[in-house]
Amino acid sequence: MAEEIRAEMVANVWKVVASAGDTVSEGDTLVILESMKMEIPVIAESDGVVEQIAVNEGDVVQDGDLIAVIG
Repeated sequence: MAEEIRAEMVANVWKVVASAGDTVSEGDTLVILESMKMEIPVIAESDGVVEQIAVNEGDVVQDGDLIAVIG
């Protein structure tokens, strides 16, 4: 079952670290968000393969927006 990673706050997408097709382990950084001058890593919560990265660098995400899908 695919795991959806969603934003937990309003933030800017500062850097996209992972790409679709990448194999990731629990704890690996997928995306780095920036909010109020703080960098917030978005991490994989389980092992798997990145099926989708739904954001691009420079995007603004809202609370609940899809960031990535790990299968």
